[in-house]
Amino acid sequence: MTAHTENEIVIDAPFTYVWTRTNDVAAWPDLFSEYAEAEILSHEGSTVTFRLAMHPDEKGRVWSWVSERTTDLASRTVRARRVETGPFEFMNIFWQYEELGPEQTRMRWVQDFRMKPDAPVDDEGMRHRINGNSKVQLQLIKDRLEARRTRAVHITDVKADNRRGGDLRTLLTPGSVGTTDGFCGMVLLGPGEAVAEHYHPYSQEYLVVVDGELRIDLDGVPHVVRADEALLVPRNVRHRVVNENGAPARGVFFLSPLAPRPDLGHVDTETREEAAAKVVRELVDR
Repeated sequence: MTAHTENEIVIDAPFTYVWTRTNDVAAWPDLFSEYAEAEILSHEGSTVTFRLAMHPDEKGRVWSWVSERTTDLASRTVRARRVETGPFEFMNIFWQYEELGPEQTRMRWVQDFRMKPDAPVDDEGMRHRINGNSKVQLQLIKDRLEARRTRAVHITDVKADNRRGGDLRTLLTPGSVGTTDGFCGMVLLGPGEAVAEHYHPYSQEYLVVVDGELRIDLDGVPHVVRADEALLVPRNVRHRVVNENGAPARGVFFLSPLAPRPDLGHVDTETREEAAAKVVRELVDR
């Protein structure tokens, strides 16, 4: 016989946000109340192997185990299993996500398991425990995810993206707060730095300079944008962002609508190194 449990909850948040946040295993201690630590052991393709450690029990013991988890975005499902089974003969977990609307997602957990003959609890006892705890954790996840959508995101909450030059931080995104119509962030450029030329086939970009001065090259034509000024970058227009002054500069960007595929969101037309070399040549030629 195999013991079986099923539990689900509806979260008032977009699918992409729920999927991204609940599949970030390293951040599970901030999402679940039962886990003290989640250590990623390996990550290959869509499969992650990790160790979970619980908070100490009433006797001070810390229980931990290794699990394996494979996501399938196309089917919006996840399959997981305990590698170190502990008191279980096996433990298999199935996660299913259903988009009920632009701002609502159903998340369903299915667990199939069997206890070892010498386990301290039998199948029925564990089924009862899992059912009770699943309801608690699902409600906690719902409450935390919904609350985080309206929490301010600080620039230090986001890792810098330096791939195209400068320091770019995307702050409000589908994954961070569940935006559905666009995303925004901040770009910081030191003197002589540049963001490599690129264009957006699907989205318009709105750029506001809040500190310093930036030069925005639109299809090769320079436009100087000073603090408290804004510039529209239309779709399919190549643009490069340059700080050609002696002081740091900072701008806020917003792109809308969201591209349905990555290749429609951003197309590079030069490398970070090419952009940096171009700026150096310009400064030397002055």
